Amino acid sequence: MLVIGRVDPKDDEEPRAALSFIEIARQLESGFGTGHLVLGHEVPSLVDAARSARAALAGFAVARSWRNAPRPVLADDLLPERALAGDPLARATLIARIYEPLKAHSNELLQTLWAYLDNGRSLEATARELFVHANTVRYRLKRISEIIGWDATGAREALILQTALIIGSIADTGKKAE
Repeated sequence: MLVIGRVDPKDDEEPRAALSFIEIARQLESGFGTGHLVLGHEVPSLVDAARSARAALAGFAVARSWRNAPRPVLADDLLPERALAGDPLARATLIARIYEPLKAHSNELLQTLWAYLDNGRSLEATARELFVHANTVRYRLKRISEIIGWDATGAREALILQTALIIGSIADTGKKAE
């Protein structure tokens, strides 16, 4: 386990462009052994690093199940695998970042995403199911991407989104049963 951090420049130092943590990890990659290299999410302080480390460890445990996982890979890119393996942080992240924002924004967007993914990412089949024009589906998918930051048209991101919808609906069902 390695914790990477940054130091703010001193007042008399010229500011440099800060590298992202993934760029730093790529530069350090040769110093690690073979296998997966999983990065937790960026946190504002060392106090918050434990949660990021838990995400990285959970990601490392399931990284082999993503056949073409990049090296390094972000723990949040392994959210579906982590959630399926029972990681409560991954489930909560999928619900908080994808399901709840879409549900809060528009039931129409949530239903469009469900239909699009259920129809094998076919615009035409989704449009037929929802009784709308294919351009309406395109527009809604663009809005979804703007709201949550994931694009349903890509295979990997579609997996993340499908997992979020399933886990979110299970959580909603559990709330209704209580």
